Amino acid sequence: MVTLNVNGSERSVDADPDTPLLYVLRNDLSLNGAKFGCGLGQCGACTVLVDARPVFSCMVPISVLENRPITTLEGLGTPGPLQQAFIDEQAAQCGFCIPGMMLRAQALLDRNRGPTEVKIRKHLQPNLCRCGTHMRIVRAVKRAAQYMRSPTAPGDDHTPKG
Repeated sequence: MVTLNVNGSERSVDADPDTPLLYVLRNDLSLNGAKFGCGLGQCGACTVLVDARPVFSCMVPISVLENRPITTLEGLGTPGPLQQAFIDEQAAQCGFCIPGMMLRAQALLDRNRGPTEVKIRKHLQPNLCRCGTHMRIVRAVKRAAQYMRSPTAPGDDHTPKG
């Protein structure tokens, strides 16, 4: 048994310690936000936050994650400022990359509520979007930063602390 702290809840799973986090999230915990893309840590579809940092969950065995905070798309709140910005900018086309993009963006915005477009692009670079909605995604992250700085932000009750 391995105990994981996922979205603020302790979850025990009976899985081989070498099992990638992605499989445990999807198969054992029914958290399907993280997607299987390449399985090689090259596309970012499986991105989650561990210790508030983006990681490719297809590459990380659960054995190194015991008692470390893991945040999935489901843990961001519905809809928080980031999700609302993605909705407002119509940033999803097929939607496959969006969970990973959102978590990577959340990690950036938790550290920097006013990133430049250059910083946003650099931070999102490890995640691929095959539909070509990059411009909308960048605009959504910029809008989310504005929302998070505003005292009347959409989804204000879900604004991350920090």
